[in-house]
Amino acid sequence: MGLISSFQNIFKIAELKGRILFTLALLTVYRIGCHIPTPGINGEQLSEFLTQRGGAIMGFFDMFSGGALSRATIFALGIMPYISASIIMQLLTVVIPAIGKLAKEGEAGRKKIVKYTRYGTVLISAVQSFIIASGLETMQDGMFVTNPGWSFRIITMITLTSGTAFIMWLGEQITERGIGNGISLIIFASIVARFPSAVVSTIRLTQAGELSPFILILLIAMMVAVIAGIIYIERGQRKIPVQYAKRVVGRKVYGGQSTHLPLKINTAGVIPPIFASSIIMFPATIAGFIAIPWVQSIARQLSPGNVLYTVLYVSMIFFFAYFYTAIVFNPVDIADNLKKYGGYIPGIRPGQKTSEYLYRVLSRLTLIGAVYLSVVCVIPTLLIAKFNVPFYFGGTSLLIAVGVALDTVSQIESHLVTRSYEGLLKKGRVRGRRG
Repeated sequence: MGLISSFQNIFKIAELKGRILFTLALLTVYRIGCHIPTPGINGEQLSEFLTQRGGAIMGFFDMFSGGALSRATIFALGIMPYISASIIMQLLTVVIPAIGKLAKEGEAGRKKIVKYTRYGTVLISAVQSFIIASGLETMQDGMFVTNPGWSFRIITMITLTSGTAFIMWLGEQITERGIGNGISLIIFASIVARFPSAVVSTIRLTQAGELSPFILILLIAMMVAVIAGIIYIERGQRKIPVQYAKRVVGRKVYGGQSTHLPLKINTAGVIPPIFASSIIMFPATIAGFIAIPWVQSIARQLSPGNVLYTVLYVSMIFFFAYFYTAIVFNPVDIADNLKKYGGYIPGIRPGQKTSEYLYRVLSRLTLIGAVYLSVVCVIPTLLIAKFNVPFYFGGTSLLIAVGVALDTVSQIESHLVTRSYEGLLKKGRVRGRRG
């Protein structure tokens, strides 16, 4: 009854109710767009062909596009071009001082970076859509294209690029006027939309005798264990004790209390697997639509289950775990702020020694977080290789889905608690993640 009453409290807050309904409405628009066909493409035949021939790699792409890629709908490119552009801009903030300076200029600098990211998204989408259109003309002697030629390529470029730009706009609107992170929720909606088909596929495999009941039970138990592990790690923190010295200002005494600095085990959240998937998907998506033997061979090597894919995926997860953590958490700034307000870590000298200590602790936590992300995200490849089941039952999809759900619930709880309502979970608030 407590959980039911907590959900009822959501609709007692007009602003929160409006944000949730707005978010659901825009996600519905996104899912409708995933079923609108691209002009000039025989979507049904293409979907059947890619499903039969695409295997794991096509299932991997469809996990992020919600099935739009295999059906060649107007949202076929999904949100991945935007994520790729975001990765490039974040890397450029480190490499190019001028862009790094923009990132430190507050809201004005952030708006300029967002504008450049949008331009990059359109450019990447245009390149991908052109290559896909050209590839479709050559696949199976052009049987998937009604009227091949430059008119088809240009229309496909405009359609798919506009679709990605529209998804990007939907994500921004959800972030500003809805609840949760818009881009993450769009990816979440794509993953959840594939869940019913995954269940049906698994049931069919079991009925056909390709998947034994024992393996099915083991699969379900593994899913529950992975979800429990994700929730446990995502809520895990290392609490650094902080002591504030007493300060006398006039007749009042400030400080003197003890508190703690919470450092999350996985500070980067779901960003590393999303970024890593985006980078791997970029060349693999292009290669999948080019009917050249050696290009197709590269595409197969970059599909889940292969050694090259696993090595690249894990390496990128480690890289982005450290990279993104360095962006969202600066030990030097934290140490300076503690020193400024009279705070210190017991046994550690304020200033540089504090920043070095925080850096060491954060590095070890990030290592644990990167290992945890890698283990969880490699589970799908094991399922493919050993049990021949839909891989989106495991790792990457569960990690993103559970992580985004926790973040969204934490934002809903923040609205409830600030208005003196009980949160969704009585025993403690769900901690959100940075980024």
